[in-house]
Amino acid sequence: MTSRRTFLKAGAGVAVLGGAWLAKPQDNAGAIEPYFQGLSSALDSADITHPSLLIDLDKLDHNLSRLNAFFSRQPEKTYRMVVKSLPSPDLLDYIAKRTQSHAYMVFHLPFLQALAKTKPDADILFGKPMPVASAAAFYQRWQPQTQGFVPAEQLQWLIDSLPRLEQYLQLAKQQDLLLRVNFEIDVGLHRGGFNEPASFAKALDLVAAHPEHLQFSGLMGYDAHVSKLPGFLGEREFSQVQARYGGYVEQIRSAYPDWFERPLCFNGAGSPTFLRYGDVTQVNDLSVGSCLLKPLDFDLPILAEFEPAAAIATRVLKKQLNQGVPTQEWLGSVASWWDPNQQMSFFIYGGKWLVAPWSPPGLSFNGLYDSSNQQGLSGSAKLPLAVDDWVFLRPLQSEAVLLQFGHLLVMRNGRLVARWPVLGADGP
Repeated sequence: MTSRRTFLKAGAGVAVLGGAWLAKPQDNAGAIEPYFQGLSSALDSADITHPSLLIDLDKLDHNLSRLNAFFSRQPEKTYRMVVKSLPSPDLLDYIAKRTQSHAYMVFHLPFLQALAKTKPDADILFGKPMPVASAAAFYQRWQPQTQGFVPAEQLQWLIDSLPRLEQYLQLAKQQDLLLRVNFEIDVGLHRGGFNEPASFAKALDLVAAHPEHLQFSGLMGYDAHVSKLPGFLGEREFSQVQARYGGYVEQIRSAYPDWFERPLCFNGAGSPTFLRYGDVTQVNDLSVGSCLLKPLDFDLPILAEFEPAAAIATRVLKKQLNQGVPTQEWLGSVASWWDPNQQMSFFIYGGKWLVAPWSPPGLSFNGLYDSSNQQGLSGSAKLPLAVDDWVFLRPLQSEAVLLQFGHLLVMRNGRLVARWPVLGADGP
C-alpha cells in the first residue's frame, strides 16, 4: 500500500514537471505583414543587393502632421530640427519645407560647416559645448565673401562653464569676432552646464563686460531624464525642471533686463518631452528630431500617435538547424526541443547595428554570433524565411544608425522613390 509520504512526494514531482512544462517557451513565429511584403518586393524590383536604411515618407508625413499640430497651437515657440537625429541634407530639407522652420541644433563641427555652406538662412544652435579648437577651425574655413551665412547673427555657441566662456572670449579677441553665446544650464539631468547662481552670475558679467566680442543669446536646458521617471515622479520632476529653468531666467532679468529687449533663445525639451511644453511660457524654442522617425527607444506613451518611419533591410545569407555551441553541439538539439524559437539559425548580411529584429515576427539575436559581418539570429522552423529573403530591423536610435548605410532609400506607397545622401565627416 502506498504511504501518504510517497503519495505526496509523487504529487510534488508531478507539480514540478507540470510547472516546468507551463514555463516552456511558446513558438513566436508569425506571418510577415503585408507592409513588409511590399517593402521586400520594392527592394527586389529596385535590385537592392546590400543592407540599406529605409525612410517611409508616408509615415514621416504622419509624424510631421502631429508635430505641426502641436506647434500650430504654440505659435510663439520655434521648432528646432535636431541634425544629429536627422543627418541627411535632403531629409532636413523635406522636414524644413513642411514645418516652415529654418532653425537647427547641431552637435558636430562638420555638420555646422555643411549647414553654413548650404543653408544661408539657417538659425543654428549648438546642442553641446564644443572645444574652442573646433570654433577656431570653423572660423578658419568660413568664407564671408562667398557664404551668405553670418555667424554673428545666425550661430549660437553653447557655453557650459566660466572657463569655457573665457576660452571663447580669448578666441574672439584674437580673431576680432563677435560670438553669440548660449548658456547650458543643468535643470536636473546632471550632464554638465551651469548649476549654481554664483558662477552663472560671473559668466553673465563677463559677457556684459565685453559687448564687442560676446553677445548673450539665451539658455539651453535639456530634460531627457524626465521621460525615464515613472508616473508622478516624472510629473514632479518636470515641474522642478521648469522651476530651475525659471530661476536662471529671472537671474538674467534681474541683472541685465535690457538683454530682453532683443529676441532670446530659451531652448529646451527633446522628442520625449516636447509635448509637455504647451503651457510652459518661459521656454520658447523646442528641439525635436528622433520622434519624426520614431526609433525603438522612443516607444513612449507620450509619443503614441507617432509611427516608426525608419527600418533597416538586409538579406538572409544562410539558414540552418541550430548546430549548438562549437564543441558542445548536443546543446543545439536540447535548446531546439525546449524552445522552438531556437530551432533555426539565420545569418544576415552585416549586423551589430543598434537595432532590434522587426520582421518577420519571432526572430531574436543569437549572442553566440554577434558579428558585424554575418550576425546570427534565431527563430522557429515555422518562420516563413528563406535564404535571400529580406529581414527588417528597427533602429533603437537614429543619430548614429542613419550614418552607417550611405544613401537612405526613400519609400513612398511601398515604392522606392529617391536615394538621399547622409552628412559625412566633412559635411554632405
